[in-house]
Amino acid sequence: MQAIVLAAGEGTRMRPLSGSVPKPMLPVAEEPLVAHTVRAAVEAGADELVLVVGYEAETVREHFGEEYAGIPVKYAIQEEQRGTADAVRSARDHIDGQFAVLNGDNLYDTPAVKRLLSNGPSVGTFRVDDPSNYGVISADGDTVTGIVEKPDDPPTDLANTGAYVFPEEARDWLDVGESERGEFEITDVVEQVIEEYDVTPVELERWLDVGRPWELLEANEWKLGELERDVQGDVSDQAVIDGTVVVEEGATVKAGVVIEGPALIRSGASIGPNAYIRGATLVGKDVKVGHSVEVKNSVLSPGATVGHLSYVGDSVLGRDVNFGAGTNVANLRHDDANIKFTVKGDRVSTDRRKFGVVAGDEVKTGINTSLTPGLKLSTGATTLPGDVVTRDK
Repeated sequence: MQAIVLAAGEGTRMRPLSGSVPKPMLPVAEEPLVAHTVRAAVEAGADELVLVVGYEAETVREHFGEEYAGIPVKYAIQEEQRGTADAVRSARDHIDGQFAVLNGDNLYDTPAVKRLLSNGPSVGTFRVDDPSNYGVISADGDTVTGIVEKPDDPPTDLANTGAYVFPEEARDWLDVGESERGEFEITDVVEQVIEEYDVTPVELERWLDVGRPWELLEANEWKLGELERDVQGDVSDQAVIDGTVVVEEGATVKAGVVIEGPALIRSGASIGPNAYIRGATLVGKDVKVGHSVEVKNSVLSPGATVGHLSYVGDSVLGRDVNFGAGTNVANLRHDDANIKFTVKGDRVSTDRRKFGVVAGDEVKTGINTSLTPGLKLSTGATTLPGDVVTRDK
C-alpha cells in the first residue's frame, strides 16, 4: 500500500526553531521527526512512500533521497499550505490503489499503524482528556459514524490522529470546498468516505502531535526512551555512563563526565570534562558541552555550544546556538504554576511544571546570563554579559 506522508508545513507554532529547518525535520532522537512517521509506515507494511513537501523541500529530499529503508520514495510539491486535503491533492497523480495518509509531524505507535493499514478504509483515533481541541470521531462499535472539527460539545473523547486509509475512489474526492478557516480540510473527504464505505476506527495506544516546542521535548522523551544502550565513541575511563545511553562513533566523552540515560550523544559531539547529562537529553552532532556544565532533559541541535559552568534544563537549543560561560536557565516558577510560552503572539500554557527556554538558530548569550522560564529567544538574538532576561527577545 502507498503511504502519503505530509511534510510540507513550515510550523509557525514551532518558531523560532522552524526558522530555517522545516518542522518535520526537527531532531527527535537519531532521526528527524518525519523519519519516525516514515519508518512506522514502512514497518507497518507500506511498499511505496509519497512525501508531500513544500517549505524548505530540499532539506527533506536530501535526507530521504529516492529510496528509504529499501522502499521507493516519490515527492509531491504543495505550493501553498492550504490544508490537508490540498496537501493530499498535490500527490493525486501518484495515487494508484488504496492509500494511507499520515501526518509527518505526528508520532504514531507502529503496531497501530500496522492495524490501520490492514483494515481497509479506516481512521486512527486516540482517547484524550479534552477532545474540544481536536477533530473528534464518533463511532458505533467498529464503524465510524462521523467526524467533527474542534467541537464545543464533543460527542466522544476520540481524537482524530490524522492517520487514514482511503479507498482509491477518494482520489477523485479531494476537490473539496474551502472551509471557514480558509483551508481545504481532509475531514470533508473523510465524511464522504464514511457515507460510501464502512470505515473502521483504529485506536492508537500512543500518539503525539508535535506542533509546539515543548512537544518536541515530549517527542524526544518518547523516542530516547526506546533506545538500547550502545557506547561506540571515545569515552574516558574516568567517565560514568549509567542506564540507556547511546554514544555514537566520533563523539568524545571526557574525564569526570556523568551521563544518566536515556540520552543520545551524536557523532562529533564533545562532552566535558566534568559535565553532567541527565534526563531524556539529545546532544546533537558537533555539539560542545563544556567543563562543569549540567544539561537536563533538553534538546541541543547540531553545532550548539554550552560554555563551561552553565546549566540548561528542559530546553530546546537550535542550530549553532552559543551559550557563554555561566549561562543559567531557570526552568521552574517560584509559585510552582505551569509555565507559559509565546505561540503566534499569545502566551499559552505548556502544561509543564518545568520548562526552560527555546533558543532559535545562532542565538548567543554573554557570560553569566540568566534566562527565566518560558523564554523565546529569536533566531540570532544576543545578550550582554550578566544580563537577566525576563522577556522574549
